[in-house]
Amino acid sequence: MNSLDRRRFLTRAVLGTATTVVTASALGAVSPEVAIAEPAFEVEPGGIDPNFAEGRITGIKGALLMVSGSDGVLHQIQLTSGTSVWKLRPATIDAAAVGDGLYARGVRLPDGTLAADAVWLNIVNLQVNITSIGKDVLHLDHNGNLIVGHVVAGTTATVYNGTPAVTDLSLLQVGKHVQVLGAWRPDTNEVDLATVFAAA
Repeated sequence: MNSLDRRRFLTRAVLGTATTVVTASALGAVSPEVAIAEPAFEVEPGGIDPNFAEGRITGIKGALLMVSGSDGVLHQIQLTSGTSVWKLRPATIDAAAVGDGLYARGVRLPDGTLAADAVWLNIVNLQVNITSIGKDVLHLDHNGNLIVGHVVAGTTATVYNGTPAVTDLSLLQVGKHVQVLGAWRPDTNEVDLATVFAAA
């Protein structure tokens, strides 16, 4: 898969639609579980949400991120000390790097800059099948695309049948369908796993 195809694939795979990100901002949280929750409000079908931006970071000047959207639109995202940042786990603005995928929600300023309330870096939300399980790794199939899911000590958790998250992944089984939330490693088919949702 070339980098453009991978980028389109991950953009489609991530939160589904731009509007699904709004709840995290509305609740003041950046966890991936909150980010994929039902939206607090809807944008008209086919409409553009002016307070949302997505793309790849192409430049960083202090707390100002230059982002190239997958639709070709260039965005300037202003982060502040109040911006919530997620990159596999809650992070700071220093976690942003050129090449990171970005989803941001905030308030559009008169000059077009988006003053970010919440930013998700490299977040992915995938429905997959487990093809094999190794030491600290899950091999996953997402519609024929092979994904390597890395278990991150102290971070990766599993939710079995909606129960509270645990660090025990021993009930995961090859051939089973799971949902994974995590952070994409840019320009690869690899994801660091935050949460795996599975049936026990």
